[in-house]
Amino acid sequence: MSLAQQHCVPCKGGVPALKGDDVRALAQQIPGWQVVEEHHLTGEYKFPDFAQALSFVNRVGAIAEAEGHHPDLELAWGRVGVKIWTHKIDGLTESDFVLAAKIDEQYNSKEN
Repeated sequence: MSLAQQHCVPCKGGVPALKGDDVRALAQQIPGWQVVEEHHLTGEYKFPDFAQALSFVNRVGAIAEAEGHHPDLELAWGRVGVKIWTHKIDGLTESDFVLAAKIDEQYNSKEN
């Protein structure tokens, strides 16, 4: 099952953040995303104007609410920046990669 088909699992804390080979294996499934210091993921999406970027932010917001996992979003003219990590453990979990894949799927959909 692809990452985009999975669902985010709420983190209650007390689990170690992903590191090393686990991070690298998951990162290969979300090309275009950057893993920053094995702590968070960053992605950037381009749009022809502000309105389409804003529409994308709203669609990502709906995904985040449905998954119960909320990224940091930066909206600018023609661009949306996304930063994801699991705050409870101050690092990465599989759910961070799932959310990134779902965001990619939304960007690549016909609605964009």
